[in-house]
Amino acid sequence: MRWLALYLRSRRVPMALAASGAGAALMWSLWSVFSDSPDVAPQMVVLTVLLLVAALTATLGGPDDSLERTAAIPWARRRAVHLLGAFVVVLILILATRPTGARFGPVLLVARDAAGLLGVTALGAATIGVARAWFLPLGWTLAATLFPRPEPVVARILTWQAQPLGAAAAVTAGVLALTGLVAYALAGPDRSDSFLAGVCRIRGIRST
Repeated sequence: MRWLALYLRSRRVPMALAASGAGAALMWSLWSVFSDSPDVAPQMVVLTVLLLVAALTATLGGPDDSLERTAAIPWARRRAVHLLGAFVVVLILILATRPTGARFGPVLLVARDAAGLLGVTALGAATIGVARAWFLPLGWTLAATLFPRPEPVVARILTWQAQPLGAAAAVTAGVLALTGLVAYALAGPDRSDSFLAGVCRIRGIRST
């Protein structure tokens, strides 16, 4: 349990959970105040999922990712569990609104977008670093939400986040989720962020 507590603190999980909860509460409050419909619009649901995923992105890397690679610990399994835990957090926070007067859903849409966006984020963390991992999910989702295309099939794939429930969007999200999970679990976060931070620390020491 002590290891788990240290791990969660090193990954800034408590802060990320607080930010995620605040984001979900904010979106719920906005819909409750400004809409008379109990069912939240799909665009709002997609943006809320994006907000929560972005808040959890910081937990994908630790203070020294290079050091973690030298430890004789099965990191691949722990990274996979970490990513699945983030998926569960997003589901819980959003689906907790189902009994209230501002219902985010449907459940399958939330699960699809949460899995796909976490996969894209994890893939970004493994390739370009945690600090920049949210760039692609943010830009892609905003574009898909503003310009959803029902036809042809390629358009449904490219704008999968904003599509209604269907095979093309579900398969796309599943492929992205699996790809991101495998890449992040096996490779871990890109070390460029930690390297740059180390360089900055060394330069700071030399300048003093």
